[in-house]
Amino acid sequence: MYQEVKEIIEQAWENRDLLKEERVKRSIRQVIEWLDKGKIRTAEPLADGTWQVNEWVKKAVILYFPIQELEVSEAGPMEFYDKLRLKTEYKDLGVRVVPHAAARYGAYLAPGVVMMPSYVNIGAYVGEGTMIDTWATVGSCAQIGKGVHLSGGVGIGGVLEPIQAAPVIIEDHCFIGSRCIIVEGAHVCQEAVLGANVVLTGSTKIIDVTGPEPIYYKGYVPPRSVVIPGSYTRQYPAGEYHVSCALIIGQRKESTDRKTALNQALRDFGVSV
Repeated sequence: MYQEVKEIIEQAWENRDLLKEERVKRSIRQVIEWLDKGKIRTAEPLADGTWQVNEWVKKAVILYFPIQELEVSEAGPMEFYDKLRLKTEYKDLGVRVVPHAAARYGAYLAPGVVMMPSYVNIGAYVGEGTMIDTWATVGSCAQIGKGVHLSGGVGIGGVLEPIQAAPVIIEDHCFIGSRCIIVEGAHVCQEAVLGANVVLTGSTKIIDVTGPEPIYYKGYVPPRSVVIPGSYTRQYPAGEYHVSCALIIGQRKESTDRKTALNQALRDFGVSV
């Protein structure tokens, strides 16, 4: 079934005139329903630890917008005017949602997810038991693992285009500190801990300073890393200036229970949560 729908999506991507056909609209809406129920993902982990981007699924998300009409929707005294409806039936999903949290239809929220006043966009995947704290946002197609804590004000960017680009990936049991910004397909591996205000883009220098020589990464945080904001000096024609980076200052201890390690891992290094 997936293969047949995939072929229709690929044809419509190359020829937008096909969007007028009902069979094409049904196929696009079927993909969004599968996304909403977690049956497919815009990106998924493979057995070897790498991630695969499902380009045809991202194409379906993009094609969903032109086939939808703007509609008025209401939630009590609040009114919205959008092409996409909001996710509903949270009780049946086993998801706790605090006013004024919102998730768009086409985003998957696993059982045990808690949404404080926050936002999750279409195509995103949020794993079991993850906490999305107050004013945190999860962008389109972002992949958030299970047991993750996105602290207050965290911004997880959406990556719909280019189609082949990987979305932001936060793997299982990570702790993302207050006001962190993670965008442009940055990848944070399992059980990593980011202190408050860390900014990661696809080009941000991430420097492991725990050994005698620095080790450099870009857009990638290794498993169990403890990360804080930092800066390095860069020469420009007008002089030397400090440029933001992220510093890996240690690793979470194997002996520390996950539930306490999130905050404790930072306190071990004297870092603000």
